[in-house]
Amino acid sequence: TLRLGGPWLLGLLAHLLLWCSPGSWASYLRRSSSCMPIPHRMALCYDIGYSEMRIPNLLEHETMTEVIQQSSSWLPLLARECHPDARIFLCSLFAPICLDRLIYPCRSLCEAVKRSCAPVMACYGYPWPEILNCNKFPADHELCIAAVSMDENSSSRRMPRASCKDCELEEASTAREILESLCANDFAVKIRILRKNTTTTISDFDLDPSKVEVLKHGPLLRTEIPARLQQWLDIDATCAHNIMRGTHAGVFVVSGEVQSDKVVVNKAYAWQKRNRNLHQAVRRWKHHRCPEQAG
Repeated sequence: TLRLGGPWLLGLLAHLLLWCSPGSWASYLRRSSSCMPIPHRMALCYDIGYSEMRIPNLLEHETMTEVIQQSSSWLPLLARECHPDARIFLCSLFAPICLDRLIYPCRSLCEAVKRSCAPVMACYGYPWPEILNCNKFPADHELCIAAVSMDENSSSRRMPRASCKDCELEEASTAREILESLCANDFAVKIRILRKNTTTTISDFDLDPSKVEVLKHGPLLRTEIPARLQQWLDIDATCAHNIMRGTHAGVFVVSGEVQSDKVVVNKAYAWQKRNRNLHQAVRRWKHHRCPEQAG
């Protein structure tokens, strides 16, 4: 197993995904191919850590125009931050690095990316393509390329997974609208979120358990809310990232719904001095009666 440790080696995954039969490698090498600079217009793989790619690539794209056009369709998936190795995995497909031999990815790498990214693709109606069937790749004990990110099987590793829902920080409109929003959701909590690191592709976030103020617990027990919210931070990297807006720590009022074994945040407001409407809504909430309660 080869474990990648630096940006240049990201491209070694370039030879991984597409092999459908044992003869594919030989047929690929028999084909006429050439090395070309990765163009700036290829946003998916430009500046990934190596500068030249092989044409035709592993998806049988014969021209750079075709490569650029087809690869751009995967950019929205990367924006969902579904897995820190997703870009490596995709560039291995579209922009194979120029080496004298082909190195497959480990099956575990394919499975890790699929586990995190396939549900996001399904949100938009796209199944995980058969061409990326993880069973085609070698097991970890063979010569293959392992994940760049930390081992997600480690007890200390929580692999963030993006949700289907776009989550943005709300503007604190009127106090009445905020109260209506709190009424419409299952739970509402004032919390402090901390960013654990800034060096990885996807940041990890922690809930400060000493700064949890439950406004509404709904079907949840008050005692289980901190753990449920930490789970939300762990699995919904996109939402947490958008709410934090690059800050290292922040206090927020979040509300959402309970879905079977997880919570989903629907609204998030930054707790700042200038958000007077939010402050007023929280003060009034203790004595506020929602419409269904008033009836």
